[in-house]
Amino acid sequence: MSEPTPQTSDAQMLFGFWYPALRSQRVRGRRLVPTMLLGVPLVIGRDADGRPFAFKDACPHRGMPFSHGAFDGQLLECCYHGWQFDVRTGQCRHIPSLTSDARLKLDRLRALTFPCDEQDGYIWVYMPDAHSRDGEIPPAPRLPVFSPRYRLAHLSADLPCNVDHGIIGLMDPAHGPFVHQAWWWRTRRSIHEKEKVFEPIPNGFRIRAHAPSTNSAPYKLLRIYGHPVTTTIEFVLPNMRFEKIQCGPYWFSSRATVTPITADRCRLDYCAAWNIFYHLPFMAWLLKLFGRLFIEQDRRTMEKQAWGLKYHPRMLLIDDADRPAKWYFQLKKAYLEAKRTNQPMKHPLSGPVTLRWRS
Repeated sequence: MSEPTPQTSDAQMLFGFWYPALRSQRVRGRRLVPTMLLGVPLVIGRDADGRPFAFKDACPHRGMPFSHGAFDGQLLECCYHGWQFDVRTGQCRHIPSLTSDARLKLDRLRALTFPCDEQDGYIWVYMPDAHSRDGEIPPAPRLPVFSPRYRLAHLSADLPCNVDHGIIGLMDPAHGPFVHQAWWWRTRRSIHEKEKVFEPIPNGFRIRAHAPSTNSAPYKLLRIYGHPVTTTIEFVLPNMRFEKIQCGPYWFSSRATVTPITADRCRLDYCAAWNIFYHLPFMAWLLKLFGRLFIEQDRRTMEKQAWGLKYHPRMLLIDDADRPAKWYFQLKKAYLEAKRTNQPMKHPLSGPVTLRWRS
């Protein structure tokens, strides 16, 4: 057994990354939608061309939330004193109380805005850190797809825990037979030893392509195609787990993200694309049905765990099943240290590592 890990009741949230803020369908027309990311209140809308924008949900004049204001497609107006701001630049364009001889230069007044993009049915917001500079923002994440025709589905759940516990729960390989017991998935009787090779990738790690678990019933359906089935799993900072299932020309690709909302609350977003059983009209319905059951099991588990975490217990992480959780904490620490020192990030994995556990 390893040494206990540090308490994570005040888990530090990682800035300098893109996060999914809202589903695209929630932001329509000139509607202003308030939300929260990393403890920062945001308001999100679309300009006259349909492009999303994100403001800090506080007017720089007196702190009134912009989400209570008005929007005409170009200018965002505070409901308190009518100050108006350009939604593309954040620059103040009009202050109704100013007289004609006022010396105040509006071009020096700006509301706080955030880079915004739209991918895979989500509006993404880039949350910069103190070290971010203009021109250094990477593109927003995209779900990998492997053919021009595919179907897409989304699921989400709120989790009553900090982001660290949400993420190590996301990557935990040993809870399946206990949390996700079901005739269509697996049971305790199906537990057996597993061996996987992990290797470093930028800002994360990957489980090399391998045959999927024999105790997961859905994978058996893919035998109908007559091709070998492999699955590859990746975790990438700050919060993304990717999985690709390949069966000859047929594939299933998913991304799960655990996004910090506040210090003690996060949200799981699951996005999947596939061309497997593409012509079955009920495939998306089945995926959402079983996916909701699966995610609800995780949510209930996090809800139960939250009671115990109120008392700040020390976490006892063991090898090998908890090694991915250890790597997550080490990656996070290395990222923060690299930002602090402006030096290259030191990856906790120097090369491939084989882990064994029972699940």
